[in-house]
Amino acid sequence: MRHDGAVQQDDSAGRPELSRAGYRQVDGDAAAQATGRWWSAEAPAYLEEHGSFLGDVDFCWCPEGLRESQAQLLGPLEQLRGERVLEVGAGAAQCSRWLRSQGVDAVATDVAPGMVEAAALLDRRTGITVPIQVADARELPFEDGSFDVAFTAFGAIPFVPDADAVHREIARVLRPGGRWVFSVTHPLRWAFPDDPTAAGLVAVRSYFDRTPYVETDAQDRPIYAEFHRTIGDHVRDVVRAGFAIRDLLEPAWPEDNREVWGGWGPERGAVLPGTLIVSAALA
Repeated sequence: MRHDGAVQQDDSAGRPELSRAGYRQVDGDAAAQATGRWWSAEAPAYLEEHGSFLGDVDFCWCPEGLRESQAQLLGPLEQLRGERVLEVGAGAAQCSRWLRSQGVDAVATDVAPGMVEAAALLDRRTGITVPIQVADARELPFEDGSFDVAFTAFGAIPFVPDADAVHREIARVLRPGGRWVFSVTHPLRWAFPDDPTAAGLVAVRSYFDRTPYVETDAQDRPIYAEFHRTIGDHVRDVVRAGFAIRDLLEPAWPEDNREVWGGWGPERGAVLPGTLIVSAALA
């Protein structure tokens, strides 16, 4: 997801000009707010670039192309149809739209208003409406114990300095025994350049260095940031929030997937894991 070697961004598109990119300390709250604004402005371009791979009504967990229809990480559809499901960091809510097309009561949130607007466009295009609202995953507008299942596919967690707050909030809105499944960039990738070719196979930084990746504007204000957590960090955050981990998945790159997506692609995917999926349930 990092924009290593990113080009300057066009002011006319509503995105501030990128002046500096790299690993540095930053005010976490300011960076998280700025990243939400970045995703809001980026929504049309993101969907133009990746929309055909994601689909308007499809549930894709990761650039490897793992679909929920294959993996059933949330549980069998027969079970989900009797449950209430929450997606956080939903983007244009393609995953929730697929669930609703299968008769599942799914609702969604995203911190970026531009993504919520994009979701409304896809609703009109597909005729499948997803109840979605703007919300920070660390402060959800739902009562305690409102859902049976929660999930995110590459949403929320990498973009806040306090991912543990996301897990605690998910635990709050889930009912006893509720399930929480999330996918993130595989933490091992932090040590390597965000390059899908063989150039991305040589480690250039320590896996244990948790200094955030930050992009700033000409006034040195953050416009985008990602925060690194090791696998151990993720495990501790989830367990401390009251969950028991049921599985850790590292999808292999399928031979028939020729998609190149940022640092993901078949060349590097054949050698390094690109995605970590954590499946947990309230203990």
